[in-house]
Amino acid sequence: MKFLKGLAISILTFLLFLSLAMFGMVYTLNNTLLNPDFIVAQVDRLDVASLAKEVIEPQVGGQLPPEMEFLEEAIHSTIADSEPWIKEQLSTAVYSGYDYLLGKSERLSLVISLESLKENLRDNLWQIFQQNLSKLPPEVAAAPPAMVEQYFNEFYQQFAAEIPSEFEVDESDIPPDIMSILVTIKESISYAQTAYYALIGLMVLLVTGIILLHRNVKGATRELGITFLIYGALEYAGVWATRNLLPTSLPLPEIPPSLQSWLTGFIADFAAPLETFSIGIMAAGAALIITSIVYPRLRPAEE
Repeated sequence: MKFLKGLAISILTFLLFLSLAMFGMVYTLNNTLLNPDFIVAQVDRLDVASLAKEVIEPQVGGQLPPEMEFLEEAIHSTIADSEPWIKEQLSTAVYSGYDYLLGKSERLSLVISLESLKENLRDNLWQIFQQNLSKLPPEVAAAPPAMVEQYFNEFYQQFAAEIPSEFEVDESDIPPDIMSILVTIKESISYAQTAYYALIGLMVLLVTGIILLHRNVKGATRELGITFLIYGALEYAGVWATRNLLPTSLPLPEIPPSLQSWLTGFIADFAAPLETFSIGIMAAGAALIITSIVYPRLRPAEE
């Protein structure tokens, strides 16, 4: 009988350990990748101006004629000036996308007006255009101010025509294969949310089963305390290694340096909820072990 009881306790303890490990992963996902607030916070950390410069320069550098090189400077200046606006629009896109993925919205739809960005671009372009008149064709550089402005307006209209007044995306604009992936992700998120509460219920049942099998405070608290402490310590060690052994820059030369730095911070922030969870479980385990030692001394007649 004692063998069967010990075997049952061992099985329940093992299942509880696995449930804690699975719940830790789901808990982390719920607080990071499945949480739009976390994604928005990561977007806010992104150095948009530096990233845009690192992406644009290799593609544009050397391809513009000398008299038009100021265009690149104007684009960089506009992106830097508009960075708060860009991040605000990205945040709006994140919340709209998550409304669909989390089932709060039946359709995926996003509309962003680009008029303010185009106005900012025009102002920066005009300012830099005036500063670089000497690089323009002689007939333009020597023209009266009114003619220079007219030339700029004609040039800007051609340039601005390539930029839409608004950016709009809905399900009809997304290729079927990409839409299929999004639907799969939406379904997976629904399963993860269900698993979150199912694991909580399972762990409560496993803890209850261990308590009922032991039928005494000392044995139950010791068993649960050791399980919690071991899991919490192992999980925390993994998080600590991730935080402290991760290089400041990833060995990925094809990724821009500013994005590599952002990815390093993203990984650390992604592990933060699991670190909190593991510390909480360790603390609970230590408290239960202390209880298993102290309680019998306070209630010797029970044991």
